[in-house]
Amino acid sequence: MLKIGLTGGIASGKSTAAERFSQLGVEVIDADQISRELVATGMPLLARIGDELGAEFIDESGALDRRRLREHIFSHPEARQRLEAILHPAIAAEMEARANRASSPYVVLMIPLLVEKNLASNVDRVLVVDLPEGLQIERLCARDGVDETLARRMLAAQASREDRLNVADDLISNTASPQELHQAVDSLHQKYLALALSNH
Repeated sequence: MLKIGLTGGIASGKSTAAERFSQLGVEVIDADQISRELVATGMPLLARIGDELGAEFIDESGALDRRRLREHIFSHPEARQRLEAILHPAIAAEMEARANRASSPYVVLMIPLLVEKNLASNVDRVLVVDLPEGLQIERLCARDGVDETLARRMLAAQASREDRLNVADDLISNTASPQELHQAVDSLHQKYLALALSNH
């Protein structure tokens, strides 16, 4: 099974690209989505987060208080490391299991932290959705309603644009319209179908 690792900085347009691959009939396995499922109310990993990071991150309804946790880990790197040690092995195992069950010609693994966690060797090709930092900050503030200071902190917590470009086998520049992003995905889809065929 040909595995494409889709990554990019926060608010770069990864989800829009992933959605287009989905529309083309490609199975997309989203690390963030799996992460949400693994920490849903009543799941064992949620209890571990409460035990190891503090009960204040679980709200009255027994769900994860995402906003509070996100703000905490962006200002406490050691808490972020502890959270990642709980989540990442479980996410990786689940992604692998889903990739093995997939029935599309190839799979797209959407992994925001692919570069940070040195996961390029886990996939056959790395596809980076890229845009200039200024535009990224603008989109992040508009999308998440955060101020520029927090947006810059969130960007600083990720791999640099240069680091991502260094591991990219394929690149989509997302500076224009969603239509153009779709066209870029469509042409990569043809390329990946050909690669998947030659893999067999």
